[in-house]
Amino acid sequence: MGPLRFLVLTRRHPSAILLVVQLAGLVLYPLLEGTRAGPLALGAFGIVVLTMTTRMVRSTPGLTWISVCIALPAIALLVLQAVWDMRWLLPWSAALEALFYFYAVGSLIAYMLGDMRATTDELFAAGATFTLLAWAFAHVFVVLQALQPASFLAAVDPQAPRSWTELLFLSFALLSSTGIGDVIPVRPLARAMASLEMFTGVIYLAAVVSRLIGLTLQRR
Repeated sequence: MGPLRFLVLTRRHPSAILLVVQLAGLVLYPLLEGTRAGPLALGAFGIVVLTMTTRMVRSTPGLTWISVCIALPAIALLVLQAVWDMRWLLPWSAALEALFYFYAVGSLIAYMLGDMRATTDELFAAGATFTLLAWAFAHVFVVLQALQPASFLAAVDPQAPRSWTELLFLSFALLSSTGIGDVIPVRPLARAMASLEMFTGVIYLAAVVSRLIGLTLQRR
């Protein structure tokens, strides 16, 4: 694919590019998390995702300046953690990233519900919104773990802090209602957030995805 064709594709289907980047992160994070250069690489990837999501918000009814105001401090904190190893900033950057992703989710949902037809990009946006929701709740879990250690237990090394990959796995399991697996929220606030994520996943599939599917079938 030539650069010109790729540019046209990103303009026609920006949601598809965001979805591909998010899914690539699912594979890259476990590969890089335990390496020496992992923190720097993961921080750089987080910046890429934030930048692409900000660009995606420009195509929705969401206000770009709000997403930029949230993303810039989050990017600055990610750079400080990656370059100078300031791990104590993790809860702050995670909280900003969670807020940013929730705002992006709201903007994408408004974009998908803005008319009575389902375009190809809106179908890609449905998948991108689901992954953004999973990432947003995973960042919430990071904040909870920092504020209340041992909020999440697992079958392997139960008392150790759960890694980002584990918390993201838990988030996808809860959001899709496929089961918690081997990572379990045990503190009351962690369980409350887990319950909220399960409720959000059910409502999203019932109210947003089913509507897009219905509009697609109606058009055909």
